[in-house]
Amino acid sequence: MSPIRRSPTSSHERRQAAPQGEGCLSGFLLPPLAALIVGLTLGWFALRADVFAAPSQGATIAASTDAPLEVKHTDGLSAIFTPEIQWWGPRIVRWSSEFGLDPNLAATVMQIESCGDPRALSSAGAMGLFQVMPFHFFGTDDPFDPDTNAARGLAYLRRSLEAAGGNPGLALAGYNGGISVIRRGMSTWAAETQRYLYWGSGIYQDAQSGLSQSPRLDEWRSRGGGLCSRARERLGIP
Repeated sequence: MSPIRRSPTSSHERRQAAPQGEGCLSGFLLPPLAALIVGLTLGWFALRADVFAAPSQGATIAASTDAPLEVKHTDGLSAIFTPEIQWWGPRIVRWSSEFGLDPNLAATVMQIESCGDPRALSSAGAMGLFQVMPFHFFGTDDPFDPDTNAARGLAYLRRSLEAAGGNPGLALAGYNGGISVIRRGMSTWAAETQRYLYWGSGIYQDAQSGLSQSPRLDEWRSRGGGLCSRARERLGIP
């Protein structure tokens, strides 16, 4: 779950359009224009059905990339984030300001990536608060230094947001799967990137909505609290 550490390949086959004259509408004597409109409408719903599917164990999770979700800059963190993320609150605000990012978007990434554990290390080699891969650091960098880790991670998040035209959902997908995924259809994304979009866009939207608690974040935590347990222990939070 770290930025640009992989070039995802899709495990999904692209959907193929039914040949002309086949399908459920082929027996109706509709005027050509009406038939076209009906066909396009039903096709849209068919293609979007998996996009709004609720997550299930072992299933590929997808989420909408064209939902009306915009980056709205705030002065501080939403109350929805866990105590481990709130512990870093003042620094997240400062780091985000340096890169022109909404601190709630940066906090969303930290929440999913490390839950605030500055020594987090993934099996793929991603390191620190924002789970940055080694090749993003300079030779003199300490990858586990919070300021350095934030600088490398948030610089990439900023690039991803710009490539996504300001769409935070696509920016989150780019952070996880590499900026190149932004230009490709969701059906080509790795399952992990689709899940990342589901969790990240939902948590960020809840943060923007002024909620005191996030249903999406609660759902994420229910699937495994190991990250946050380790972060609490590392930070000395009771």
